[in-house]
Amino acid sequence: MPKSWGIVGGMAAFLTYLLAVIVLLALGVAVLRLAFPLPPREDGPPLTAIPPADTTRLGQHIAGRQARHPRKTGIHALAAAPDAFSVRLFLARAAEASIDIQIYIWRRDLTGLLMLREIHAAAERGVRVRLLIDDSGTRDLDVDLAALDAHPLIHVRLFNPRTIRWPLLLGYVIAPVRTNRRMHNKSFTVDGVASVVGGRNIGDEYFGAGRGSLFEDMDVLACGTVVKDIAADFDRYWDSKSSYPVVPLLKQKPDALPKLLADAEAAALDGDARAYLQETRGSAMVSDLLAGTLGVEWTDARLSSDDPLKGLGLAGRKQLMLAEIIQILRSPRESLDLVSAYFIPGKQGSRALASLARGGVKIRILTNAQESTDVLAVHSGYVKYRARLLRAGIKLYELKSAFRRTKEERGFHVLGSSGASLHAKTFAVDSKRVFVGSFNFDPRSALLNCEMGLLIESEQLAQQVTAFFDDNAPIASYEVFLRRKHRFGWIETEPGGQRVISKVEPNTTAFRRFIVTLIGWLPVEWML
Repeated sequence: MPKSWGIVGGMAAFLTYLLAVIVLLALGVAVLRLAFPLPPREDGPPLTAIPPADTTRLGQHIAGRQARHPRKTGIHALAAAPDAFSVRLFLARAAEASIDIQIYIWRRDLTGLLMLREIHAAAERGVRVRLLIDDSGTRDLDVDLAALDAHPLIHVRLFNPRTIRWPLLLGYVIAPVRTNRRMHNKSFTVDGVASVVGGRNIGDEYFGAGRGSLFEDMDVLACGTVVKDIAADFDRYWDSKSSYPVVPLLKQKPDALPKLLADAEAAALDGDARAYLQETRGSAMVSDLLAGTLGVEWTDARLSSDDPLKGLGLAGRKQLMLAEIIQILRSPRESLDLVSAYFIPGKQGSRALASLARGGVKIRILTNAQESTDVLAVHSGYVKYRARLLRAGIKLYELKSAFRRTKEERGFHVLGSSGASLHAKTFAVDSKRVFVGSFNFDPRSALLNCEMGLLIESEQLAQQVTAFFDDNAPIASYEVFLRRKHRFGWIETEPGGQRVISKVEPNTTAFRRFIVTLIGWLPVEWML
């Protein structure tokens, strides 16, 4: 028998074996889908947003101020991470009628446990609570959420839930289409009169607590006209076909609630935690809130939000906020300052930005450097477009890691306290309008994840974003430039003003750069 026959026979046997494995895996997935289906949605009486009332202390305070600014929205930027936590804590404690929270990630750490405790305390004094969490961000919270949901005034729903809770990966394997579409929205609304909207999730890394990773981020506290729209938007997500009550998805345990409250108490007694909580209690923002003297700019603000049908892959183009974002980004006449933690403009986006720049619009973009990004795959998608953007005259800044930044470089007014990674999503148009929300400039935010944000007519806030690029970006980040056709350089401005030029991405290894290049070759940009 010729040797080639043996090789052919071996290949045929291998392909047969491979086909058998694929068939068995497919059958296994099919069986698991049948064994763990989504439960029927047996909703009780509809739970809609409680209308804003001036009978609550918060409502009376805001109604008095809005009377002087009819049909306007009050906006206050939440830049520093501890302030962002303090305001949420204050609102939860001030609530008298309702708390509606829509969130992507909720950690079981100091700030996460304390917020869960505040939610329970609010319900105990008669406040109705609705908590809508994306199920990708509920790791380690199943028992706690089930315990809270057992309270008659606390209602918990999961968005696009996993029917297999453990192992985690298996839940994604049996329903990859549904579990790849996430609810990235973030809002924290109290008594129907005040809401926090922006990029922060609930967890220590978003609020500057603990010694772990920290994120640069941006929220705004909104009151007045736009809060009604935020409440209505929460209702349509709450009632969407992607949102499921936690029963029967999560199992209740009789000792879960006492353990949750005990864990929150223990977390607050830790030495570092006490120091952090003392800082939040001493926040000038909280004292201003209590005194009714917090500086609020009354202006026009508009909510932009995806239709929740996007979570099922059924939203049409007109139902996506992408269309509105594109329209806004076509409007600059003078300048566009854009901050995005994850920035992958794609072919169309990069062409549009380049066209604006060539038309005379000054464009500056800040995203994560390779050393600071928490998602290396996203960086691989971004680097494909650097050359096109730079050739058009667009300035690119890549944020340094926090551990390398000096004390003087930290605490940016617009982007918050120091962090290991950029997480903010905001842009300013012509130093007159600002967008603040959850929308990253990448394919996932555009086409897969549900997103939301506020477009705010505010020269004051827009000029703060512009001032950040003018004053802080050069020392807080690397400025990228083209040395040759596809060769880049990175300018690092040190605190003393010295400029250091690198010919490779700063503080990266050859292996890490190879991984970025390798991922860039894969056809995965659509899901980054």
